[in-house]
Amino acid sequence: MTILTINTGSSSVRLVAFVRNGDTLKELAGVRHDLSGREPRIMLKEFMQTHGLKEISVVAHRVVHGGATLIASRRLDQEVEREIEHLAPLAPLHNPVALHWIRSAREVLAGVAQVAVFDTAFFAALPEPARTYAIPHALAERHGLRRYGFHGLAHQAMWRSWRESQSGGPRGERGSRVISMQLGAGCSITAVEDGLARDTSMGFSPLEGLMMATRSGDIDPGLITFLQRQENLVPEQVDQLLNQRSGLLGVSGISGDMHELLKSDDERARLAVDSYCYRVRKYIGAYLAVLGGAEAIVFGGGVGENVPAVREKILAGMQWCGVEIDPEKNFGSNGTSLISSQTSRVEVWVIPVNEAIILAREADVVMAEENKN
Repeated sequence: MTILTINTGSSSVRLVAFVRNGDTLKELAGVRHDLSGREPRIMLKEFMQTHGLKEISVVAHRVVHGGATLIASRRLDQEVEREIEHLAPLAPLHNPVALHWIRSAREVLAGVAQVAVFDTAFFAALPEPARTYAIPHALAERHGLRRYGFHGLAHQAMWRSWRESQSGGPRGERGSRVISMQLGAGCSITAVEDGLARDTSMGFSPLEGLMMATRSGDIDPGLITFLQRQENLVPEQVDQLLNQRSGLLGVSGISGDMHELLKSDDERARLAVDSYCYRVRKYIGAYLAVLGGAEAIVFGGGVGENVPAVREKILAGMQWCGVEIDPEKNFGSNGTSLISSQTSRVEVWVIPVNEAIILAREADVVMAEENKN
């Protein structure tokens, strides 16, 4: 059985092929492309020809927004496709791109089953207080205004990798509380207990929460209405301001690239980095309160996995709650690494995020259930 996973972002796509080998899924090939105007069907054909993939059993697609109804991975049919399209206004940079790839894959791989795996599904069971906005109930119901959460595949991948690292260890399946961080161009943090998300920083859109490369994260709504009046901004301009001109880029005035800011002696660059790390540390404290403590804190994503100075700055001074990293382990980490000190009561891990394996597993489960019936 060969599974092709298609992980589309707003500006890139990653294709990975897996083969089932007994009870395990083995990666055969993978490639990442920028979405620079090339047609998906051309890239698909090229990928299959290059790696000699003659028969595909199922295709798994990452779809960012599944809304309130698509809360589990589903075999793609007309009904599911219509709902993905219906939700496009809530994820305008992502759902339309995913739909384009879904339709292209159907064209290239006629008759092959396709499965949609939703980034929001991991947060479908958020406790009601954590997902509810304090706005009029009727308005929220009418427009589906709630906290959906994003980066679900990444947080699920980190959770599963951490659980696998605990096999044979002293902890049982229960009582597993983890705070996972996906720190890249987009950033989010999630409180997970026994594999279930209890809270997450992204909300109705991926703009809420942590400070990011070019996104503001949490901001006073009054500031937005003030700017609309003072600068005569229309909604599209506000979206552009908060999503593309804010965050690290906005504060520093230099770049949204963490590596570049860390190398700079500019005072605003230092402020941007300090603000970024402060915001993450504040959320960690909040999620320790939500979970009543934690067994582990996990760093993932481009910054989380590859910038030890940021990990150090985020966790500085947290010995009071049992969190302490080992500087030598932190700066020497490579791949999946335990970087906490021997005296730390909370484990600190760096775990590379593998969304492709989650996509493949989800497709495998969906097809196995379908075959049972």
